[in-house]
Amino acid sequence: MLDINLIREQPDLVRKALSDRQMDPAPVDGILQLDSRRRALLTDAESLKAERNAVSKEIGQMKEAASRQAKIESMRAVGDRISALDKELAEVEEQLKAAVSALPNLPDARTPLGKDESGNVVLRTVGQLPEYDFEPKIHWDLGPALGIIDFERGVKITGSRFYVLTGLGARLQRALIAWMLDLHIRQGYTEQYTPFMVKSATLFGAGQLPKFVDNLYHDAEEDLWMVPTAEVPLTGLHMDEILDEKKLPVMYTAYTPCFRREKMSAGRDVRGIKRGHQFDKVEMYIFCKPEESDDLLEKMRAHAEATCAGLGLTYRVTQLCTGDLGFGSTITYDIEVWSPGLQEWLEVSSVSNVTDFQARRAGIRYRPADGSKVRFVHTLNGSGLGMPRTLIAVLENYQQADGSVKVPEVLRPWMGGVEIIRSQE
Repeated sequence: MLDINLIREQPDLVRKALSDRQMDPAPVDGILQLDSRRRALLTDAESLKAERNAVSKEIGQMKEAASRQAKIESMRAVGDRISALDKELAEVEEQLKAAVSALPNLPDARTPLGKDESGNVVLRTVGQLPEYDFEPKIHWDLGPALGIIDFERGVKITGSRFYVLTGLGARLQRALIAWMLDLHIRQGYTEQYTPFMVKSATLFGAGQLPKFVDNLYHDAEEDLWMVPTAEVPLTGLHMDEILDEKKLPVMYTAYTPCFRREKMSAGRDVRGIKRGHQFDKVEMYIFCKPEESDDLLEKMRAHAEATCAGLGLTYRVTQLCTGDLGFGSTITYDIEVWSPGLQEWLEVSSVSNVTDFQARRAGIRYRPADGSKVRFVHTLNGSGLGMPRTLIAVLENYQQADGSVKVPEVLRPWMGGVEIIRSQE
């Protein structure tokens, strides 16, 4: 959430940021009007309350009963007016909070201008595109042939965009998750096992509500929501807390299944396992002081890259433009791995600096060691990495001419020493 003081004092900056994001800047005017009305109501209410307090003291000192009663009667009218002002003030404050919470974060000055994903900038490519002396298969052919991906039973059990990983396919995915968690622990993150369902307040704090309500799965009876990413419960870990500066930065990693309704991608990537309503992901998350967040963004990006490199995958780093930037982010790097079967780059990680945007929504602050006023922390998040695209990349990059798939060396300890996945038939 943006600071209302920033919107009030630099409205043109916010309007430009919205325009750069390909959004209508008009809501800024409505916010300014609500803010002005809120301040006017607050001034009127406080003035009347001060008057009531002063008169109450005066009444206590009055001896003449008739005069005292007249004052009491006049104050009843003032009390009614105060009640009406307080009610209107609460309504305006709720409208103002809703309007401000609908605004995205401001793009960093380093974020390139662009209207959509076509404006993203490839910063570098690491590794060479693999070459084969055979025609590489696409994972939706490769997986069923090996007996490790079952699309038909996934559809039978649940419906479209669901599948079953079986045998060594399930074990390979589990190996990827376990290896990535252990890697991030070695990189300095503390593993968390968080709930896979959260409260509305937790989703609001993470910037998911109300913006993405149509893409979330909701249990209305209990008012609990399935997590769309581990970023959400990790944000919620320190909601409404004041952290000790000496403990910053706090670095977490967590695995969760993720649930998204994918309404925004209707009709896209319907074949295979590239995009589904349920998927697994390992997340990296950092709480830090504002002056540390830029350096930690680069550190987290390097950690995501190390995951791709450890798997021996060719990857590239792309910086998102203003028109493709996520709601809460100011600057984002996407890490994309090459998929030889699909013949495309697959995004497996987005690493973002969210500055104090989530911290304001979730009430996460820290107390400086010098005893000065508490400040909002900065938060950063990054996938490390996301499934099933990492699984796709491993299967397609490590396939062999006979249709088998080599297991990347770093995963073999979690595969019980299995080196090659062959057809189970």
